[in-house]
Amino acid sequence: MEALAAELERELMHRYGSPLLTGKKLSEAMGYPSIHALRKHMSQSTFPVALFTIQGRRGRYVLVKDIAFWLAKQRIEHQCHVEEERPNER
Repeated sequence: MEALAAELERELMHRYGSPLLTGKKLSEAMGYPSIHALRKHMSQSTFPVALFTIQGRRGRYVLVKDIAFWLAKQRIEHQCHVEEERPNER
């Protein structure tokens, strides 16, 4: 999982050029269909990554590293779940 998270972090850093994201870039990186969907989920206590504020700036931010780890975790958990559901193919 660490290798996948590191690769995702590199890709996100290359794409967005910043170690932290907010707004439209954050919604894109996390796969939300719109910024409105992102904001709705951010207001709930179930948001999957740590949000933080920066003094003197508006909005809430997320580290690319945290997004990459969350995405890798989602992928690994999905893969394990799919393998558990498959009948033995030997």
